[in-house]
Amino acid sequence: ARRRDSAGFKMAEEQLSDREKVHIATNFIMHAPPGEFNEVFNDVRVLMNNDSLLKEATVHAFAQYNMDQFTPAKIEGQADQVLVTEHGNLGNGRFADPKSKLSFKFDHVRKEGSDAQPHEGETAIEAWRSACDIAVRAYVENHYPCGISTVYGKTVNGQQTIIVCIEDHQFQPHNFWNGRWRSEWKFAITPPSAQLTGVLKIQVHYYEDGNVQLMSQKDIQETLPITNETQTAKELVKKIEAAECGYQTAICENYNAMSDTTFKALRRSLPVTRTKVDWNKIMSYRIGQEMQSA
Repeated sequence: ARRRDSAGFKMAEEQLSDREKVHIATNFIMHAPPGEFNEVFNDVRVLMNNDSLLKEATVHAFAQYNMDQFTPAKIEGQADQVLVTEHGNLGNGRFADPKSKLSFKFDHVRKEGSDAQPHEGETAIEAWRSACDIAVRAYVENHYPCGISTVYGKTVNGQQTIIVCIEDHQFQPHNFWNGRWRSEWKFAITPPSAQLTGVLKIQVHYYEDGNVQLMSQKDIQETLPITNETQTAKELVKKIEAAECGYQTAICENYNAMSDTTFKALRRSLPVTRTKVDWNKIMSYRIGQEMQSA
């Protein structure tokens, strides 16, 4: 049976075009769980057994994966890390750090920042961006163990727009689990109010003696009052805090409910005898059963 499976896989592989192989490899890489990118890449490399084709598949996938995951980057000489996102992408492998007013080159394989250079953002929005940045950083410090935030001020579709990106992760490979939180918030500076849109994402992978993955996303829309820079930043953080705390609480309550209802429907919590088994006395149970049957 193993020979037939191997032969069947080889035939299927031979029927795939190089374009199809690149597409499949890219999908594997793009769906790598947080903290496990290198392991997935190494497995894909073994499966493809063609480094030149693999390079074609990964040249864009590496960059897109890091931007999608809000990968943190450390810039030499800067105390705070910055997130690698599509909003800070300047092209040619360079990204913006709005807070430090720098641009840097990011190595998507090593996940390292280098070659920092001065970079001025859109000065007309800087006062708004800076006020939101200060407020969001204080919020993240209070609510996330190792959270990182980056706030951008950009003109989007002709409107001055503030974009907030937040990331936190826990990688515990020795305990067979990894997880990441990402949230993104946007609003246009359009007094007296603006629509605040948010996307919250949680991804957790647990793989001890199994393979279980949680992928959750919630889209949010709120109305944000636009007054001055400082007051608007305070209102923004209030909206973010309420939404993110509510989301986390709902997920916790959902899993507690699943433990009390769904899982109990799948399996009895007690044996048919309605009593717990004392595993230290399991041999005496067996002897008793044998004596009764005799």
